[in-house]
Amino acid sequence: MKMQHFDSSTALNDAFAADIAARLQQAIETRGQAVFVVSGGKTPLPLFKALAQTDLDWSKVVITLADDRWLPEQHPDSNEGLVKANLLQHKAAAAHFVSLFDATHQDDAFAGCAVIAERVKGLATFDVLILGMGEDGHTASLFPCSEQIQAGLADNAPDVLAVQPATAPYQRISFSKKRLLDSRQIYIHLVGEKKLTVLQQAEAGPDASEMPIRAILQQQLVPVTVNFAAS
Repeated sequence: MKMQHFDSSTALNDAFAADIAARLQQAIETRGQAVFVVSGGKTPLPLFKALAQTDLDWSKVVITLADDRWLPEQHPDSNEGLVKANLLQHKAAAAHFVSLFDATHQDDAFAGCAVIAERVKGLATFDVLILGMGEDGHTASLFPCSEQIQAGLADNAPDVLAVQPATAPYQRISFSKKRLLDSRQIYIHLVGEKKLTVLQQAEAGPDASEMPIRAILQQQLVPVTVNFAAS
């Protein structure tokens, strides 16, 4: 794991956007397409806005989410809606977005999971994956409080699974640990001293079911860079 400290979130986002753009450009030049997987929440919004203005052949970039709440994009808590409003704008509006929601099963992520699995099965190895981390150590929607945590962390897991957290609202769809690790570069984007404390706790212990971010931090298959700013 590589740790990068930045003096401010502004400095972090400027450097991060440039790094992501370079990796996506390299993927396009090498393979003709780039697969870019992001996470929701408030932390990445300035990053998304910076990327949206970046010169890149966005028509050759496929964007999806590491996970999403099982909500239509019009819902204020939908990460899909957040990504479309902040990242898929301006120059990046030409990117192709793959949704993790299915309106025909809008009331039940478990019923709709097979549709999402079919939708994402053709995605190539992720060129860039950005993950966040909750104060409970969850990442994507791999929640330690959920009954699905062992299935999500299993080495033979399907690409995606439906999740019902016990301590957070809404059913979710999440990529499994196995599919998240089918990436060329993973970033963990953290802002705030509380998150740094959680990260240190995660590094110190072995049990990924207790703090699922450990499954990302403590593996040796894919390079992981943590981008951190205190504020």
